[in-house]
Amino acid sequence: MLDFIQRNSYLPKIIPYIGKEIIKVIIGQRRVGKSYFLRQVIQYLKDSDQQANIIYINKESFDFVSIATSSDLVDYVKPRIIADRANVLIIDEVQEIKEFEKGVRHFFGQGVDIYLSGSNSNILSGELATLLSGRYIQIKINPLNFSEFCLFHNKKPDQATLNLYLRFGGMPYLHHLDLNDEEAIFNYLKNIYLTILLKDVVARYSIKNVDLLERLVLFLADNAGSIVSSKKLSDFLKSQKLSISPSVISNYLNYMDNAFFINKTRRYDLQGKRFLEIGEKYYFSDTGMRNALVGFKPNDINKVLENTVFNHLINMGYTVSVGKMYDLEIDFIAEKQNKKVYLQVAYLLSDVNVVEREFGNLLKIKDSYSKYVISMDQLTMDNQQGIQHLNLLDFLLKEQID
Repeated sequence: MLDFIQRNSYLPKIIPYIGKEIIKVIIGQRRVGKSYFLRQVIQYLKDSDQQANIIYINKESFDFVSIATSSDLVDYVKPRIIADRANVLIIDEVQEIKEFEKGVRHFFGQGVDIYLSGSNSNILSGELATLLSGRYIQIKINPLNFSEFCLFHNKKPDQATLNLYLRFGGMPYLHHLDLNDEEAIFNYLKNIYLTILLKDVVARYSIKNVDLLERLVLFLADNAGSIVSSKKLSDFLKSQKLSISPSVISNYLNYMDNAFFINKTRRYDLQGKRFLEIGEKYYFSDTGMRNALVGFKPNDINKVLENTVFNHLINMGYTVSVGKMYDLEIDFIAEKQNKKVYLQVAYLLSDVNVVEREFGNLLKIKDSYSKYVISMDQLTMDNQQGIQHLNLLDFLLKEQID
């Protein structure tokens, strides 16, 4: 019997590749549920073939501390291969093994079904990617979406549950904690943040100036969804008596993006039909972690809502950018399989000026793709010239948008 909650939206993505000569790579932020998803895969493999020989290595467990290099990996796995059986190799947090690519390459093509997980987007940027071009697939595990949050916490999908989701985010382990104990939850989230920062950024990239890194994180948390440039950040740090070049800051931002802690989102000029070279936006992969760092303040509600909509679009499989049209901003352009959707996000459509701004920006886009305004209003407005108004709760319960 399974002793964990399954995340059923991910298994169908990997099933077509099970047993095939293709490496399955599970990526995502630490503590986001990659290990539990691998357990779900193991259960599926056992149900499909009770004789399958599953070799499982978890590099976060002390039991596997001796597997530190590619040679160690080969020495551990090789004697455990069983002839005339389906051999499966699963390595959790594979980036903890030095030059793991060489060890994995040794078993690829020998009938071993290989699954890797990692907490950095660059785990396939080296030799393995070169040697196995086109022979691996990546599946990204994200924090819980709102429907999963309701499932994990056994709550109805109502406004009260939505308020909890906006405050605490979607890290799966929270279902073991009391949602009434904000201090315990935020302490847990801060500890995850420190683990990501120290293991996946500081240690991986040999960063010396940890204070700078932490200041950058706090700046991004305070400015979630705002246009940010390395120059702007450099000027901010100068005001804090820190003189850091824009290039160093750009590297640090990329490191955090690689660790899936933040998501860099480019701006797209709808008139010039090109991506802009400067001025990105950054959203947190988990809004609860952002709130744990800088608090959940009433004045921040627009930032949190925008970040939440962004995360749900990513969960639905869209590629997301920020739109620029003349001097106007389109909050999100979401694209998938030749389909495009434009979205504006507001807390409340409280007066005529807000309505005109949010709907008016979208009305200036003359193509025929779907357009939405999303807000917390309980009563939704009628469509305006084809633009649909959705309550945030209804939007977050959707698996796809048209």
